[in-house]
Amino acid sequence: MGTEEAGGPVAQEPVTVWARPERGARGPAAVHSRAELTTVAVQLADESGLSAVSMRHVARVLGTGPASLYRYVSGRDDLLDLMADAVTGEIDLDVPLSGDPVPDLAALAVRTKAVHLRHPWLSDIPPEPLRLGPRGLNYLEYALRAMAGVPLPGGTKMEIVALMNALVTQFARAELRGGGADTGRQAAQAAYLNETVARGDHPHVAAALADRTETEPVFDRTMRRVLTGLVPPTQ
Repeated sequence: MGTEEAGGPVAQEPVTVWARPERGARGPAAVHSRAELTTVAVQLADESGLSAVSMRHVARVLGTGPASLYRYVSGRDDLLDLMADAVTGEIDLDVPLSGDPVPDLAALAVRTKAVHLRHPWLSDIPPEPLRLGPRGLNYLEYALRAMAGVPLPGGTKMEIVALMNALVTQFARAELRGGGADTGRQAAQAAYLNETVARGDHPHVAAALADRTETEPVFDRTMRRVLTGLVPPTQ
């Protein structure tokens, strides 16, 4: 409850789920946990997408009423925070750092994208700059440690991590959608492109298409090139 001033209650400032007790102090004894709620929510999202995650649906799977869940979380946004943090914990942060930030960050990005592909709904969670739980903070610490010797301000380093993660999200989303694409339509589009450039009206496009010799996966080389441009050599 908020304090009363000038004849009315003053609402409390929002408090993140990580700063609140695991269970509410009032009402009957809690029989579930945030970990159980999170596990159910992640399973629902893995099976049916983020839209399947609601307080009512999670409560039904747990065999309880929706109102009882408010002993653990304040609403769906808390569930999203818990879910994102839980799957972030699947990213291996025990990989030793080489001391060279570009390949270290690029490898971290590859591991991060694998988690996005394993949990397609992760790319659909609305981005918030400070949606960081304990595992998210561990991830950020690892990424910043990879840039410990880079001569850039801390804020700039955090922007690099944010951009890296935005690219991860976009590539993962494109890969997931591409996996379900109409192959006939793709073939038709490729045929149109080849026929059009063969006429000679777009010589630079034709040259670029003819000069595709890279063997490294497009995500890997794109991430490495972007990071090379953003991260100066260590001191």
